[in-house]
Amino acid sequence: MNEDEPVAESYERPVAYGADGQPLYAHPSVVAHPEAAPAVAADTNSDKVKSDVSLETKLKHDTSRRYYPSLNLRNDEYVISAIRRHPIGLFLPFTIGVVMMAFLLSILLNYDLFVRIFNITGPAAQASTMALPMLLVAILIAIGVYINYYVYTSNRLYLTNECVIQEVQVSLFSHVEQTVSLDNIEDASYQQKGLFQQFFDYGSIRLSTEGNATSYRFTYAAHPKEHIDVLNNAIEALRNSRANSNNR
Repeated sequence: MNEDEPVAESYERPVAYGADGQPLYAHPSVVAHPEAAPAVAADTNSDKVKSDVSLETKLKHDTSRRYYPSLNLRNDEYVISAIRRHPIGLFLPFTIGVVMMAFLLSILLNYDLFVRIFNITGPAAQASTMALPMLLVAILIAIGVYINYYVYTSNRLYLTNECVIQEVQVSLFSHVEQTVSLDNIEDASYQQKGLFQQFFDYGSIRLSTEGNATSYRFTYAAHPKEHIDVLNNAIEALRNSRANSNNR
C-alpha cells in the first residue's frame, strides 16, 4: 500500500463509550431524503375540452335521441316540442277512399242487379270474372289512401333549444329537411282562418328569418297558438342565455 495515500477512516471501531457503556461510532450522519413523489401519469384526455353540459341537459338530450332517432342533435341540444299535423287533414282522402271501396263492394255483392240495369253481356256479365279486377282496384285505392296518410303525417316540425327543424315530405320518394336557428328567427306567428279551424284548433305556423329573406310555413298544425307560445319563449330564453354569457 502506498504510504502517501490517506488511510481510510474505519467506522467499525468505536470512538467512545456512552454513560451506559454502549459504544459510540463515528458513522457519518445520514440525511433523510424525502421519498420522491410517484410520477403522476399524464392524462391522455387533458387536451380534450371538458364538457360543460349539465346533467339535466344531458338527460333531456338522451331522451330526445331515444324518441327522435332521426334527428341530428348536438350534445347540448334537446327537443322541446314536436308539432304534428291535425288529423282533420286526413278526413277528405279517407272519406273518398272508403266511399270508393264501399261502392266497389256493393257492386260485387249485387252484381246480378248491376248487369241487368246496364244490360251487360259477354264475359263481363259473370261476377266471378269481374271479382279479381275489382279486387285489384280496391287494393290500389287502399294503397293510395295509405300513401296519402304517410305523406301527410311525415310532415313535422320540431322545436329544440337551439333551432327549428322542419321535415317536409313532398311525395312518397321526396323528402326535404330544413333547419333554422332560433337566433335567426325574426317573427313567429300562426293563423287560423274561419270558424272551422278555430273550432277544431288547427291552423298554419309561419316563421320568418331576419330581413324576411326566407319564410317557413307549416300547415294543418295542431294547437298552433300553444306551439307558437312555446317557440317564442324558447327564442327569448336562448337570447337571454347568450346575452348573459357575453356579459361575463
